[in-house]
Amino acid sequence: MTSTSSKPHDLQALDTLTGGAFTAPTSGERAARIRDWLAGTPTAEQMQEVFKELSGRDKGAARLLREKLDELKRAKGQEAIAAEWAQKAEALLGQSKLNIADALAWQRDAAKAGAPLSREPLAGLKLKLAERVKGIEDLQHRAQVHREAAVLLAQRFEVLSTKGWQDAQAAEESLRADVTHWQQQAAEITTDANWTSLDAKFAPQLESSKSQLLVVSDAFHSALAQALAAAADAAAPLPPVPVWADELRAARGEVVAPKPAAPARPAAPKVDPAVRAAAQDAVQAALAKLEQETAEGHGKASAGAAAALRAVLKEHGKLVEAPLEARVHAALVAAGELEGWQRWSADKVREDLVAKAEGLLKRPEGQALGGRKMQETLRALRDQWKQADQGGVPNHALWKRFDEACNEAHKVVEAWLEKVRADAAEHRALRVALIEEVKAWAAEHAGATDLKAHNRALHQFADRWRDAGHVGEKVFAELQPLWNEAFGAARAPFETAQKASVERRQAMIAEAAELGAQPMLRIDAVKALQQRWQAEAQSVPLDRRHEQKLWDAFRAPIDEAFNRKTAEREKASAAMSEHDRYVLEASKALDAANAGGDVQKIRAAIARLEGALRGEAPPPAPKAEQAAVATDGPSVGATEVVAPGQAAAEFGESAEQAPSPSDAEASPGTTADAAPAASADLVAPADGADASARTDGEAHDAGEADAAEAPAAAPKPAPKPVVAMRGDDRPSSKKAEAAPAARGAGGRFGDRRDGGRSGAGGSGRPGDRGDRGAPRGDARGDRGAPAGRFGDRPPRFEDRGPRLGDAAFRAQREALERADMALRKLAAQAHGEALTQVLGAWEQRDASRLPSIQELGRAVTPAVRTGWSQAIGSAPTAAANDAAEALLRLEMAAEVPTPAEQLDARRALQLKLLTKRGDPAPAQTWGQDAGKVLAAAHDASSARRLQNALKALLRK
Repeated sequence: MTSTSSKPHDLQALDTLTGGAFTAPTSGERAARIRDWLAGTPTAEQMQEVFKELSGRDKGAARLLREKLDELKRAKGQEAIAAEWAQKAEALLGQSKLNIADALAWQRDAAKAGAPLSREPLAGLKLKLAERVKGIEDLQHRAQVHREAAVLLAQRFEVLSTKGWQDAQAAEESLRADVTHWQQQAAEITTDANWTSLDAKFAPQLESSKSQLLVVSDAFHSALAQALAAAADAAAPLPPVPVWADELRAARGEVVAPKPAAPARPAAPKVDPAVRAAAQDAVQAALAKLEQETAEGHGKASAGAAAALRAVLKEHGKLVEAPLEARVHAALVAAGELEGWQRWSADKVREDLVAKAEGLLKRPEGQALGGRKMQETLRALRDQWKQADQGGVPNHALWKRFDEACNEAHKVVEAWLEKVRADAAEHRALRVALIEEVKAWAAEHAGATDLKAHNRALHQFADRWRDAGHVGEKVFAELQPLWNEAFGAARAPFETAQKASVERRQAMIAEAAELGAQPMLRIDAVKALQQRWQAEAQSVPLDRRHEQKLWDAFRAPIDEAFNRKTAEREKASAAMSEHDRYVLEASKALDAANAGGDVQKIRAAIARLEGALRGEAPPPAPKAEQAAVATDGPSVGATEVVAPGQAAAEFGESAEQAPSPSDAEASPGTTADAAPAASADLVAPADGADASARTDGEAHDAGEADAAEAPAAAPKPAPKPVVAMRGDDRPSSKKAEAAPAARGAGGRFGDRRDGGRSGAGGSGRPGDRGDRGAPRGDARGDRGAPAGRFGDRPPRFEDRGPRLGDAAFRAQREALERADMALRKLAAQAHGEALTQVLGAWEQRDASRLPSIQELGRAVTPAVRTGWSQAIGSAPTAAANDAAEALLRLEMAAEVPTPAEQLDARRALQLKLLTKRGDPAPAQTWGQDAGKVLAAAHDASSARRLQNALKALLRK
């Protein structure tokens, strides 16, 4: 059986107890009700229960309860402290002789210990001690004043002794009464309860003053009695006081001896004007210094300057004139006033310091000072207080307040210091444990072979030692030698391995120097040495800087040897051969043709450059070229003259790099005799798809050209009958007897150098693509005849011309690249002009302005151009719907975007085409669709759409 929870009832009771704090709608109202409830002094048990329930609901309101509970806890802890310090205060008060320093030290030490001096009983005891100290100080003051009163009474007796005895007789009773009163006061001082607490010097001083006063008083009264007796009786002796004795002699009628006249004062000597001027200057200098310090408000400096001025006046005061003396007295008075003001300003500084000290513990929440910051602040405040004390009279009341505030704030410093000491002890234990761990690890891994892991572990130990926390200087000085010893023992095997590795590397550096000094550099030995170095570097790690320095020393002789070899190679290649000069001149001529922008000249320059690359003689003069063309036809290196339309067509063909049927017909046959004839009749190519591919094989082409020209010089003997053949000797596997024509010997510019597998160089296998008339190069990149069935391959490289130097090679390659770009640009310009002419012919309905078939390019067949010419030459006959549909088909074929207003129509046409799968696609009928558009009436919108479509279609 489980009992029902009474928590709701407890919350209701607590809510009633706190005045509705748990049911308050807002946190502010809840805190206000808790504050009102705490003002009624509830019990600690009630506050603890309310705090337990409220801490999970409202931390802001619960903070008030927590502070109150903490205050009660501190109060309980302070009760014991208060009792202890109350007992000490009562012991001080019970002493018959109280030392003022002990009383002040009790108050200071009690504040440091955290005793509640503002609450009873310490508040009352503190007041009693203060009153006791004040009574002692007052008694000291009374004793000093009483001593001075005794001196004044003695001076009165001396003054009366210089006057007549009748005056002394008249003042005798009052003097006697004053002396008696002084003795009574002295007795009261000595019988005071605090008399024993005074300094030991006051009792003998007061007793000495009393004895001196009584001696003077008794002598005065006895002399006065003797004077009275002498006045009554002429035979009586005269008193010992000279004035009284002379007066009595005169009364008796005796002759009084006259007093000796005072000697005449000698006349003051005349002062030298130079001495007087020097005295005036000294006084004026001291006066100027005092006035300056007084004007600037320097209290201490002005006091020193005033003292210096007084010293100067003491020495030269008699020589100072009256106006200057008046200025001196005025300056001294001003300096005295400044000193008084300095005392007042010192009190203002002290009050500011007291306010700062009391505000150290009253900072806003979250801005409390830490231990170190509090310690530095307190030290700075005390130093400022010392400086203020040096400029004025001490103020004990302000000092007590300042000292109490500093002692209260010092508790934070003490707590921080305690924490620092605890952390230091913990850190010391951690470092000692780390030293033992390093010793154990060193003993375990004394023979380790993995030096990288060993070094990594050492670094980890060093990081742990560095991050082990702060300890004092004394502890660190004690632990550091132990750590150095343990860490050195753990690092010894690694350092030994490093030393051996450095020796091995030094040996390899010497070996590298020997290799680099040899006249013939052995690459295999260098590679082996570098591999040994890398293996050594990976096995034994060194310091990064040291390792880099060794590596630089190792690499220097090898780099020097390679640089020497490179310099020799460059020196050898610097001498330009005659072949290089021909190629450079041809490259410059090609650049000049490129700058002119003439297609015919560019092609002719390309042909000359290719001839120079093959090692041919420089081309003849232009007249000789024309004669050769008229008589023998185009020779090797000649160039066709083509129109801009033909350039556009050939630009499209070169972009696709597809051989034409004429290229296939121009390919060499199966016999070697056909190659020279074919190469003599073909036209040299002028452009290509890749200029770099053209330059890569120039030397190979030159070799093939030499091989083709050799039979012309000396006819080959008849081939011998084949008796035996390696491999398969079937007719279908016979190898080609002549390599296909090189680029310069046949084919269009941009065609592949290699021929087909069977059509170019041999019969090949039945069914190969070469049988269908489509020459194709070897897929493996061989440039000669196709490979046989059983691995027999033709030579890897073609015959080529002499090797080019670096400058000539770069010049011809860059010139060919620029020529290729120029031809492409000219072809593109021609293509754009042809398209503009088509649109102009449509607008003017003039078929004569339609470009030729060559200008339109190979994408437009003669039949398509004829249809366009008929559509433009006749009046507009096509319906608007047919023309719109034809435009959509053109945009679909060219894959160009359609205007937004025609998108629905394009989607509808696409759906329509999906239903007619047997009809030709738009890409196949774009020529006829363009004719339909041209047959319709011209408008600007249709012209823009047609131009965009044809721009893409004519390039395909």
